[in-house]
Amino acid sequence: MEANMNLLHDAGIRATHWLQQRFQGSQDWFLFISYAADLRNAFFVLFPIWFHFSEAVGIRLIWVAVIGDWLNLVFKWILFGERPYWWVLDTDYYGNNSAPEIQQFPLTCETGPGSPSGHAMGAAGVYYVMVTALLSAAEGKKQSRTLRYWVLWTVLWMGFWAVQGCVCVSRVFIAAHFPHQVIAGVFSGMAVAKTFHHVRCIYNASFHRYLGITLFLFSFTLGFYLLLWTFGVDLLWTLEKAQKWCSHPEWVHIDTTPFASLLRNLGILFGLGLALNSHMYQESCRLKQGQQLPFRLGCIAVSLLILHIFDAFKPPSHMQLLFYALSFCKSAAVPLATVGLVPYCLSQLLATQDKKAA
Repeated sequence: MEANMNLLHDAGIRATHWLQQRFQGSQDWFLFISYAADLRNAFFVLFPIWFHFSEAVGIRLIWVAVIGDWLNLVFKWILFGERPYWWVLDTDYYGNNSAPEIQQFPLTCETGPGSPSGHAMGAAGVYYVMVTALLSAAEGKKQSRTLRYWVLWTVLWMGFWAVQGCVCVSRVFIAAHFPHQVIAGVFSGMAVAKTFHHVRCIYNASFHRYLGITLFLFSFTLGFYLLLWTFGVDLLWTLEKAQKWCSHPEWVHIDTTPFASLLRNLGILFGLGLALNSHMYQESCRLKQGQQLPFRLGCIAVSLLILHIFDAFKPPSHMQLLFYALSFCKSAAVPLATVGLVPYCLSQLLATQDKKAA
């Protein structure tokens, strides 16, 4: 088994080496793709846009991203996947022969296990939700599939696979993942998104259900970690590898650790449940402005501005517990602002102006 994995890893290292040699001048493009494929952009950019155009799609996008990333964490802890940037320096596979030289980048030194790729899984899940939402809108209530629909179907799915290809190649190029890890991530993400396409209970879930699911996901993850820890299995073994083999220590960030991503995602889910069941959201739904396109566009613009300010806040990383707590609160504020605060404030402002005009 180890010999087969070594062969697979060696093939991946050679693919990374070839990409870095062949496309050396395109490293800024690949770094941009890896940055854009981070789930943070799904929460801070895509969610506000989709929620204010179609609440159901926005809600499904959050559930797919959060549950998908949680499953990704569990899979990573089970599969113990290596990452190229440390494997090539840590392995004795090459013996006396020189190993292929692999270049590292500011986004290379992630600290969690490598399989499956979280970026590929997240991007596949999120973009699957968006593509199917656009196709459902084009199909209409009558579910008529005209020539125009099939042209759109072809364009959207070609775009989907083009995006997934770019994400996969970028992750291999920067030596963050092996090819088999990104492929596994794409199909895992699609599976999660396709599953949630048929789940209806998420659209009218109560706050207690959101809270219960949040606590379950956290308790299961912590319990799984402690259970394996009692058997002598250190699930944070990759952090030591990253700190040892990353060429620049400042490239190792605490926000790439498994628990950091877990609390970020749970904060998003908790905040969504709190916002959807808040008085602010219900009041903004009651007023008629919410059905008007200018109001929705205003909500999107203001939400994006506020979330950009939120994203600029970086919790202090020198104290881990404080970092995790503030990360959870920061994430919870994202849907609270998008779903509750912004629509409520704008609707109240417009209602006041209407009264004055009358």
